[in-house]
Amino acid sequence: MDPFIGLGVLAIIGAAAAIAGWSEDLESDVGSQSNPNSQVQLAPQMGYPHRLFNKAISGEPLSNAMMCTVGAVMAVIFMNVLGFTAVFSIAGGAFVAAMVHGMLSTTSFMGRIASQKRFKQPFYKDIWRSHLPVIMSYAFLTTVFVLIISYLMIVYLKTPIPLPIIALILGISAGSIGSSIGDIHYGAERLFQNMEFGAGVNASYSGNIVRKAESGVRTGFDNVWFCSKFGGPATGLTFSIVLFTTSWIILVFSPEYGNLIGWLGVGTGLLITIFLFAANRILEKAARKKYGPYREDKTEVTE
Repeated sequence: MDPFIGLGVLAIIGAAAAIAGWSEDLESDVGSQSNPNSQVQLAPQMGYPHRLFNKAISGEPLSNAMMCTVGAVMAVIFMNVLGFTAVFSIAGGAFVAAMVHGMLSTTSFMGRIASQKRFKQPFYKDIWRSHLPVIMSYAFLTTVFVLIISYLMIVYLKTPIPLPIIALILGISAGSIGSSIGDIHYGAERLFQNMEFGAGVNASYSGNIVRKAESGVRTGFDNVWFCSKFGGPATGLTFSIVLFTTSWIILVFSPEYGNLIGWLGVGTGLLITIFLFAANRILEKAARKKYGPYREDKTEVTE
């Protein structure tokens, strides 16, 4: 394969990954599936009822892996069994995945509220009706672009892995990045903005989430509005960088050009990894120095 064509395909993959990561993070924010979900789930037990859509099917990595795998399996059926085009098959597979994701979101949300009846947590039908289409729409976008990436890898980059397996791996990757990158700009800054930087959540404050927003009582839409400014784009950018930096090395330093070139690619990958570790450490130390050290919060928490 011509390296220039390959780099063009990688550019498309990077752009698709940016959108997939962005939509994945915002889907988890509107449905409260991110790591802070445990505090949202705990809130009614601590006397803090809320109007947040609380689903947390199985955590972002596994939930997105299942969603993307379902979409990939359906896309393969549409293409290889029914003979549909790749465009229709990818869109159709993503639609089926979004429907399955919506069903699981509904049962998870309703089941969780039912289990919290003793703690006086109401079931808001308007929250279910308004948030579910948004959750399914973001799930559709994530699945579509993950399937596009998987299809391009197979057709143009000659990846010898079946479409569902690639979608599974990318789904886990997108969910993991959303949990590690996007959550920092959701739970730490939005649901617990009454905590000082680096304070964490003291056990005595568990469940004391911020429940008031600019327009009144907070819902998942307020979290999406907040996260779309930085958390979502940061997640998309990270997912895009991960795919691009791990793919261009294989393309440029392909073993088909000789074993020496292949080992040069391995060395380049190690150097990039070391550089990223060092840059992350420098950034973390700079953040601690500028905003204050991580410490136990001893201030009084107010709504």
